[in-house]
Amino acid sequence: MNKEKNTYGIRITVLLMLLILPFLGQAQQDAQYTQYLYNTVSVNPAYAGSRGHLSIAGLYRAQWVGLEGAPETQTLNLHTPIGIKGVGLGLSFVNDVIGPTSETFIDLDISYTVQLDFDKQLSFGIKPSANLLNVQFSQLNTNDDTLLPPNIDNQFSPNFGAGVYYHTDRFYAGFSVPRLLETEHFEESSLSTAREQMNFYLIAGYVMELNPFLKFKPAVLTKLVQGAPLQVDLSANFLFNEKFIGGVAYRWDAAFSGLVGFQVSEQFLLGLAYDREITALGGTTFNDGSFELVLRYDFISAIGNLKSPRFF
Repeated sequence: MNKEKNTYGIRITVLLMLLILPFLGQAQQDAQYTQYLYNTVSVNPAYAGSRGHLSIAGLYRAQWVGLEGAPETQTLNLHTPIGIKGVGLGLSFVNDVIGPTSETFIDLDISYTVQLDFDKQLSFGIKPSANLLNVQFSQLNTNDDTLLPPNIDNQFSPNFGAGVYYHTDRFYAGFSVPRLLETEHFEESSLSTAREQMNFYLIAGYVMELNPFLKFKPAVLTKLVQGAPLQVDLSANFLFNEKFIGGVAYRWDAAFSGLVGFQVSEQFLLGLAYDREITALGGTTFNDGSFELVLRYDFISAIGNLKSPRFF
């Protein structure tokens, strides 16, 4: 029995270390989203205010369900035009937990939009942010706690990001770097360095009206960070009768996803996504896939203020 307990403990320790290796290594990545099309302001401050009214969205992601210490992410963001011509303002909260580590980001999103033509807009954005880092090394299962570094509690560091976002009624594209400062949080040895790396995001999408009741939207999100593989997310969604959303997504060499959504009312959107890993991790018995839930509410005083189409 003790042998089984020791084997289980070793397995959990190894899994936790695998989970936090990206954090403890030289390249630290931002949180990952499958429903990025409903969470654009979290990665690109230039999106703030682009919906033309106050918009609030919350997203919860549970990754690799069934695996102890697997990543969990909660985000809450709100953004709106503020009455000064071309200026948008937003506030974002992101809490990202991986094993014994947790990070909380508080971002202020400020944008300025230039009207290029009747239906063409180009926006520029900045993202001042604050980061709180916690690492509970004491939670790791090890036979010798003296080998572990001391815990880190609410270590504060500031950062700054920027982005650009272009859109028409049918097309959008954006480029952003949410965190420009490569802050080094701590360094105990060459194997225990936590450093913020610049994550480069490129997002684009197009809406096709197939008939009066059906719209099709292909989209792509590309993320590049030093020391990690290039991440490419491809998605294809259909909007039926302005109410029901269904689609699929593919994360290059990583996962397939199914997406569904429902426009509960003119203001309220509900979205769900499920990812299934195609890596070696996806074939394990203790990984039931990844789930995402997103809720969005638009404060619209009149239906005539709705953006068309409603896909972005």
